Amino acid sequence: MKKWTKLLTIGVLGAILLSGCNSNDSSDKSLSKVEQEKTLTVATSGTLYPSSYYNDKNELVGYDVDIAKEVANRLGVKIQFKEYNVDGQIASLTKGEADFAANDFGMNADREKKFSLSSPIKYSFDSMIVRKNDNSGIASLEDLAGKKAAGEPNTSYMRLAEQYGATPVTYDNATNDQYLTDVANGRTDVILNDYYLQKMALAALPNVPVKILEDVYFNPNETGFLFLKEHIALREKINTILEDMHKDGTFKKISEQYFQTDISVKSDKPVQMVETKN
Repeated sequence: MKKWTKLLTIGVLGAILLSGCNSNDSSDKSLSKVEQEKTLTVATSGTLYPSSYYNDKNELVGYDVDIAKEVANRLGVKIQFKEYNVDGQIASLTKGEADFAANDFGMNADREKKFSLSSPIKYSFDSMIVRKNDNSGIASLEDLAGKKAAGEPNTSYMRLAEQYGATPVTYDNATNDQYLTDVANGRTDVILNDYYLQKMALAALPNVPVKILEDVYFNPNETGFLFLKEHIALREKINTILEDMHKDGTFKKISEQYFQTDISVKSDKPVQMVETKN
């Protein structure tokens, strides 16, 4: 009797554990929601060139945007974009207004508590935009003390600038021409941001007298699509699609279209790691 009782107990326990696993799996509706609604809803900015912006035909395009469009195409669903600033994009995920956010998102300690990233869609590092004529008086991160740093609030770039003693000048979803012009005319002194985004912004606005500070590169990083941490099913499905896009050359093609180089692989530039305090 004891043997049968033991076997029965193990069987019941196994059934409970299995039931618990199935319950956890079934509670994640992230993928089934997209499949049932036949729509992938993506939060983005529409102002971050060349990741998410409007072209001359008033079409929303960009590196992150085009990759998201291809993901939707391979999922066999329509795509809908909703535009917000960075804080708004993050809030849209917690409110259930978007399935993921596509806007050159990296991960930081605050985001890790509630969010996760897809597999990398871009490998990069950070740099600083300064005035052409005098480098804004900056030759290193230590020279940020007393300078005016431009950016959106609550970003790792602004936290790092403040950490080094810069005064923040914040913008709400401003366009690149406003950022660059303000550095040129002295309203601000510096912009900390992603190297490749800054490189392309300068190429798009060649008449603004600003430049990337040479040989001061820091914080190698990866960016991807931002998901709620519990939306595992959708993230894993999209990761599979992203892997296929790497294998068939789609990533390389889109990357070279927007950046004139393949940013889906790591750069060989010397880059220093700088800890950002939260």
